[in-house]
Amino acid sequence: MRLIHTSDWHLGRSFHGVDLLNAQVAFLDHLVGVVRSERVDAVLVSGDVYDRALPSADSVAVCDDGLSRLAGTGAQLIVISGNHDSATRLGWGSRLLSRSGVHIRCDPSLAGSPVSLTDPHGEVAVYAVPYLEPHAVREVLQAPEPGGHAAVLRAALARVRADMSTHAGVRSVVLAHTFVVGGQGCASERDIGVGGVASVPISLFDGFDYTALGHLHRQQSLSPAVRYSGSPLAFSFSEAGQVKGSWLIEIPREGPIQAQAVAAPVPRPLSSLRGTLDELLTSAAHCDVESHFLAFTLTDAARPIDAMARLRTRFPHAVCLDFAPEGRVSVDDSYAVALRAKTDTEIAAAFVAHTRGTPATHDEVGLFADGFAAARLAEVTS
Repeated sequence: MRLIHTSDWHLGRSFHGVDLLNAQVAFLDHLVGVVRSERVDAVLVSGDVYDRALPSADSVAVCDDGLSRLAGTGAQLIVISGNHDSATRLGWGSRLLSRSGVHIRCDPSLAGSPVSLTDPHGEVAVYAVPYLEPHAVREVLQAPEPGGHAAVLRAALARVRADMSTHAGVRSVVLAHTFVVGGQGCASERDIGVGGVASVPISLFDGFDYTALGHLHRQQSLSPAVRYSGSPLAFSFSEAGQVKGSWLIEIPREGPIQAQAVAAPVPRPLSSLRGTLDELLTSAAHCDVESHFLAFTLTDAARPIDAMARLRTRFPHAVCLDFAPEGRVSVDDSYAVALRAKTDTEIAAAFVAHTRGTPATHDEVGLFADGFAAARLAEVTS
């Protein structure tokens, strides 16, 4: 059985204000080509198909065309919703689409109902577990409270294992959209900590032949049978130098799976440059990155006038500009560093302390946490 594992398309996302939709179309063209050339039996899309719960009309059109062409290869498609998707909207028409081999699974109650694939060696049961927001699905899955993401995912996988117990000898694949302990994140991922502890242990996936994960944007292997495909495009400068793409997975009749990384096309490389404005505009050392997406850090003693406009005369794809004078700490930089490891609730509490002059009370912190949880729940269920 040959599978392609991909995720985190984030259709409709921009890169520092630059529209990426054409690059996303190019990735889908590439994916269709790989599915045809490698004679793939099924395409696994592990969540975050769209970048927003309310995607643009253009993004929906690109998704519709991409899924249609992938289905036209003869491969089955199994798609789950991620934390960026609206499960209700992405899952619309799923029962009709399944008749054409496009299985969009956004309902957590169906986690134990697999998509059944067959090859000359028998059946492969593919269990699709969409992103599980604890507040939204705890009652449906009868998961204990408290417990966060691990509790609801454990409850969903209990349904999977219950079904597996009735199919002895059947090979098993699980799709999930979650943050597994040990995974390496990037700056472009949305925190899923609201609603409980965000990370889950890898041991939850013990016993499955393959687990196709989504959410983290770096392609990585947590074990030979548990992998993130990563996003097909870079969405932040923290991803510069990463090889983006998919996993080509082969599941034999018995024994370990075979996995091969398939690199995706790179629309434009990412680079970062640091120096004074004059150095950056005149140095021959930077000729090889003039066509890249560029982030600049200026070290001039005084902030130059119209710096970005001047940089773009040489570097037309400059998209990000910071100012860090040599010899003194930038206020903007120090503030960004201070916020980098804080949760939304901690940032809100710090804002109250800064503006009011006294720390937020325990009750106020609780209200902030409840408010963020309610906002996330409203987005997931909208």
